[in-house]
Amino acid sequence: MASPASCVLLGDIGGTNARFALVTDGRIGPIERSAVADYPDFDRALAVFLDRHRNEPPISSAVLAVAGPIKANRSALINSGWIIDAGRLGQTFNLQNVRVVNDFKAVAWSLPHLEPHDLFAVGGGERAVAAPAVVLGPGTGLGLACLVPRPYDSFVVITEAGHATLPGANAREDAVIAHLRNHFGHVSVERALSGPGLVNLYQSLAAIDHLSAPPRKPSEITDAALRGSCPTSREALDMFCAMLGTVAGNAALTFDARGGIYIGGGIVPRLSEYLARSQFRARFEAKGRFQSYVAAIPSWVIMHPDPAFLGLQRLARQKIDQ
Repeated sequence: MASPASCVLLGDIGGTNARFALVTDGRIGPIERSAVADYPDFDRALAVFLDRHRNEPPISSAVLAVAGPIKANRSALINSGWIIDAGRLGQTFNLQNVRVVNDFKAVAWSLPHLEPHDLFAVGGGERAVAAPAVVLGPGTGLGLACLVPRPYDSFVVITEAGHATLPGANAREDAVIAHLRNHFGHVSVERALSGPGLVNLYQSLAAIDHLSAPPRKPSEITDAALRGSCPTSREALDMFCAMLGTVAGNAALTFDARGGIYIGGGIVPRLSEYLARSQFRARFEAKGRFQSYVAAIPSWVIMHPDPAFLGLQRLARQKIDQ
């Protein structure tokens, strides 16, 4: 008699949303979303999801992608305060094996599985199939990882690049960074290239120009920019796209990413056409003596709604330890 099927739990946990799905017989079930702010801790959010699926086959293991640094299979999320501890989760929920991985590690593992319709091209030439590829994405914070393909043992380099120092490329950006430095001290990349970062750009531009700008959420800034109803919102979004180009181009050089640069996260996929018309690609290629080198590197926006789950499924299936 065949043993009953078991499930693998997949999770993608960011600073704003937690997403869960079950894999049964190699197939991913519906991806369910929960707002991080609705739960005091991760364990409670997971318990609610599992309670909805108590009639499913038993869950044997879990692979969880989290937006934060990981040590000893444990992570304290930078942008929410949740703690995700594999050992405790295994005991609490009777899971045989729990792995906690960086969220952009999961997205990086998705890159070989993305189809052409999952991608929106934004300039460059042809990708070098055997070369490293970088994925980065602004959301609640900014993540970045590099997939290094090899014939038998490809691996992913994870980073905390969102906390690297934000570069300025002109006097206007330098003024914004100086304003942010007065407020934050160290001005990291994600102080500008994230949802809260877009607000920081908007507020800084208004302050520098001595304007009384109404408080706006990131989505409201984006909407006002797209409508053309607020010059400060438009400049903030334009600066966001330009700075993203600079940071993406830096990553292309740092990792020799001739396999391409992929932009994910929660913000840019909704702005793909705007990004294509912006200074993103010009700034991506503005690397002085290496301009022609970077110009050949293609860049895309990931349009797949949940790419991390493609990578999580591979991690769960192949038990990759890299």
